Amino acid sequence: RLRQVCLVASDLALECARLKSIFGLQECYRDENVGKYGLQNVLFPVGSNFIEVVSPLRSGTAAGRFLERHGGRYGYMVIMDCDDPERRRGHAVSLGVRVANVIRHRGYLGVQLHPKDTGAAILEFNNTVGGIDPMGPYAPAGPNWQRAVRTGVTRRLAAVEIECPDPGQFAARWARILERPVQSPDEGQYRIALDAGAIDFLPAAASEAVLAGVRLE
Repeated sequence: RLRQVCLVASDLALECARLKSIFGLQECYRDENVGKYGLQNVLFPVGSNFIEVVSPLRSGTAAGRFLERHGGRYGYMVIMDCDDPERRRGHAVSLGVRVANVIRHRGYLGVQLHPKDTGAAILEFNNTVGGIDPMGPYAPAGPNWQRAVRTGVTRRLAAVEIECPDPGQFAARWARILERPVQSPDEGQYRIALDAGAIDFLPAAASEAVLAGVRLE
């Protein structure tokens, strides 16, 4: 289930102000635990989905290097909640995809795959105990995220868009990881439909695949 996207910004306050102004969103949580990665963050619910913005606090962070490489133009992570992160971790490893990070705490497990093996973005599978209800617990968003839901302008995260030189081939790579079929609704464009949301793969002249768009409804 497509649950969250993570964006990187050099100016956290500015980007958060834009999200609030343009999309009518309300901040729900700031996770102090990301400080150990040299980051600060803010999460916004979009219905039962989330947009997270992270910003480096020091030099040498992975997110900071991403900013320098891409000039802050592209998304950083595609995050899906699921019933079985451990099984999906094992499947990814069987395909030769490395695990970059595992996050465990009471009632929560998150498995992040290495972006050099996935391409375009970090893929994460996570699970929160009791989180099968979309409006139930979701650990990354804090204990009271439901209070911040605003649906006057935007109601959900519908899809993410990956731009790449060969979208068919790239979609097939992610399909193997996600164990989902690839659809081709339009010539030259491909889609992986999830239980909630979708991932679209679009042609682009760039030399590498990038997370270039987030579609909200």
